[in-house]
Amino acid sequence: MSRIELHPDRLLPAEPETRRIAGRLYHAARHLPIVSAHGHVEASLLAEDKPYSDPASLFVVADHVVTRLLHAHGVDLERLGLGPKKPPPREIWRTLCDHWWAFRGTPAREWLEAELVEVFGVSLRPAPETADRLYDELSDKLLQPELRPRALYRRFGVEVLATTDDPAGDLAAHIALAADPTFSGRVVPTFRPDRYLDPGEVGFAAGVAALAGAAGIDTGSYEGYIAALEQRRGFFAACGATSSDHGTPEAAAIPLPAAEASRIYRAALAGGAVPKETAAFRRHMLCEMARMSCDDGLVMQLHPGVLRNHHTATWRAAGSDGGHDIPLATEYTRSLRPLLERYGTHPRFRIVVFTLDESTLSRELAPLAGFYPSLYLGAPWWFLDTPGAMRRYRTAVTDSAGFYKTSGFVDDARVLCSIPARHDVARRCDAAYLARLVAEHRLPEEEALEVATELAYGLPRRVFRLA
Repeated sequence: MSRIELHPDRLLPAEPETRRIAGRLYHAARHLPIVSAHGHVEASLLAEDKPYSDPASLFVVADHVVTRLLHAHGVDLERLGLGPKKPPPREIWRTLCDHWWAFRGTPAREWLEAELVEVFGVSLRPAPETADRLYDELSDKLLQPELRPRALYRRFGVEVLATTDDPAGDLAAHIALAADPTFSGRVVPTFRPDRYLDPGEVGFAAGVAALAGAAGIDTGSYEGYIAALEQRRGFFAACGATSSDHGTPEAAAIPLPAAEASRIYRAALAGGAVPKETAAFRRHMLCEMARMSCDDGLVMQLHPGVLRNHHTATWRAAGSDGGHDIPLATEYTRSLRPLLERYGTHPRFRIVVFTLDESTLSRELAPLAGFYPSLYLGAPWWFLDTPGAMRRYRTAVTDSAGFYKTSGFVDDARVLCSIPARHDVARRCDAAYLARLVAEHRLPEEEALEVATELAYGLPRRVFRLA
């Protein structure tokens, strides 16, 4: 039975002298606190602090990066616990171990192996013949107090954890954590209003009604709707939020005259808005979110360019977390111009723009960040959260934007245990990139050391206003 071996110099350059430089840079950043400014771990996990139920729920069911690749190799999502019929957790775990070969060369394997070895102290490699032994060993470990969520939070060195939250939610878990004297961490909500801004989405009217109930403001009129969104943003800020988060199909942000926005809003509530109108309203509301950011100081995170729920049958059977969202080509320069014309130089406005379209990094986004004081470049994210894409990202954006107009790493994690592994990969990749600049005599090593610590820790604290 083979063992997992984590090489201490993994992801660092192969050339010996450059590797030695990278090792010194990585050592400077390796143990810095983790600032997780964008992710999907729920606050209730830490508020309740219950032991994890089983290895399959932790490593497979909760991570769509894992389930989507297993599905790509013919595994029905229902076999992975993503349907109405839930198979036994041991069977789900066996399915992962049977298909461990599918993860060769992927970042998911980097993360999973680091979790097994460094978090759980398990080095046996997943395989069909090791599945049951691994399952039993992990199940025993999950009962240990030091592997409960709060203990892991402390052990991982997480300084701040940002969650992603519905604007109509009561943030009860956040409020409970803030008032709990036994919890010393910092968990902040993030305002995610997508379903309330797009009348083309199913359930828009019901969502607006829920927003009205949460805000205590009548949303029957456009003016009331805007006031309710502003009130909820204020509530989130009072509960510690520093960001709003916007996942749109495109980057277009185009303001409408107030009368036209009001007309479309009324038509949408009545079910009579046509697709052209709902798209115009969505683009207008992205501008309204920027205007509100100027008022309340919430950092605006924008990550467009994804076709959600690409496979309708999977969406109906397994819901929206089945891993079947697919990137789109995305244009930014013209699309963001109306928003940036209005707010791009406003002293309180800040927007962090992510992309899944690598072709736009050097052509559009880096030049935009290299001019507008308000615009920062989000880290490689989702499908680009890989060692190769991280290297390409630094090469693409540094010439035009430098290091200090980037956001620092965001993990986008759904599983708490994967957070340190993801940040470690990013710190190693940044150390490797900086080491090459040092080896080529383009940057003194003492400056590269400063940049390495800024990318790992200083930038995400400042860019997302978490300092």
